[in-house]
Amino acid sequence: MENKIKSIDSNSPLRHRVEPGDVLLSINGNRIIDVLDYKFYAYDRELQLKLRRADGTEYELQVKKREGGDLGLDFESYLMDAPRSCANGCVFCFIDQLPPGMRPTMYFKDDDARLSFLLGNYITLTNLAPREIQRIIDLHISPIDISVHTTNPELRRRMLKNKRAGETIEIMRRFAENGITMNCQIVCCPGWNDGEELLRSMRDLEAMHPGVHSVSIVPVGLTKYREGLEKLEPFTREHAAETLDMVTAFGDECVKKHGTRIFFCGDEMYLLAGRELPEDEFYEEHTQLENGVGMLRLLETEFLSALRLSEDPGAQSFSIATGVSAAPYFQRLLDAAKEKYPALDGRVYAIVNDFFGHSINVAGLITGQDLIAQLKEKPLGDRLLISQNMIRRQEQDFLDDVTLQQAIEALGVPIIPVEQDGFALWDAMAGELPALQTPMQGENTEYYRYNQ
Repeated sequence: MENKIKSIDSNSPLRHRVEPGDVLLSINGNRIIDVLDYKFYAYDRELQLKLRRADGTEYELQVKKREGGDLGLDFESYLMDAPRSCANGCVFCFIDQLPPGMRPTMYFKDDDARLSFLLGNYITLTNLAPREIQRIIDLHISPIDISVHTTNPELRRRMLKNKRAGETIEIMRRFAENGITMNCQIVCCPGWNDGEELLRSMRDLEAMHPGVHSVSIVPVGLTKYREGLEKLEPFTREHAAETLDMVTAFGDECVKKHGTRIFFCGDEMYLLAGRELPEDEFYEEHTQLENGVGMLRLLETEFLSALRLSEDPGAQSFSIATGVSAAPYFQRLLDAAKEKYPALDGRVYAIVNDFFGHSINVAGLITGQDLIAQLKEKPLGDRLLISQNMIRRQEQDFLDDVTLQQAIEALGVPIIPVEQDGFALWDAMAGELPALQTPMQGENTEYYRYNQ
């Protein structure tokens, strides 16, 4: 795939010097293969670019800019290359548990180191060629996010159904030795990589610190669409509690030894165990926030801070729709707000996931049809607040292709997507609403968001 330029930003030092359709060939003599090469070699103040016009004519340009400043070139593909698909058959893969008939992009499994660095996607390292491993080291592509699941080579081969899966731990050790920071995740499956296997994995990963900066342990998600797939069991309340105790105890030892916990369980593990979330300080830098680690606690901390600094918003009528697991936390926040401002008229609705199955209880997997069906006859007030991660940001639709506008028309109230931020939540409750985005055209990056 050629590095064809789609547009040039108005503040680009190359404006009026290059044209849409031109192809970027090299920077300072270094061939540009993809976005990683582009960002790395375009960092310097003085650059010599080699490009090719649409008619095949090659030309060179000298460019001076601020060190680290953007060249302002937008390419036809975000990666400047095709996305790399997953070569695994993970026993817990969420995409394999999707129902038929969804949009094609939902079934794309990415496993791309470039997306790990740029967007925080988790990768398994099973499809990296030796050249790519060396390039990560040479360009110091750091941090990267790695789906480890287990450090037992044989077990990892069985869980990922890939004969190369057992090589990953040696690759990680090589990264650690070369100063590459890794944030890792373990999707914990009862009877597979839990218990003693989990303890082994934590010991192996702890030995790679500080290369391994943080590790999240999250419970496996199982939809109702598992016919023909490997038999997996969900976490019970008791097993979730046992796992929490093991991870917390090991993290306590890491704090004593390294000054950092390293290992954190996802919020869902606490909810499954019926345990209160730790205090905000427990999560240190919140490195694993996007993986559902400490997200609810941070939301509560931010919300209560916003509430303390707030002024009386008067009589506000609204409702909040969220997943079953998080609903009690949102109710607690609403109760705190009502205690300070009794005129608030708010309700929290827990949306049961009929689409994927009732064991799926997080807000980000709520579909438009479930939202509409369960709230159709309910009092919703003047507006309905939902989490921003329920919808695609550009296309403004839910996972089942129901658009935000269709849901608004079906329920008869404005639906406001709210960022996962306690201050934004309070603003939305108080009537200070974010502007609704309109659908946009452009590259579809859905598979960058839903991959696990």
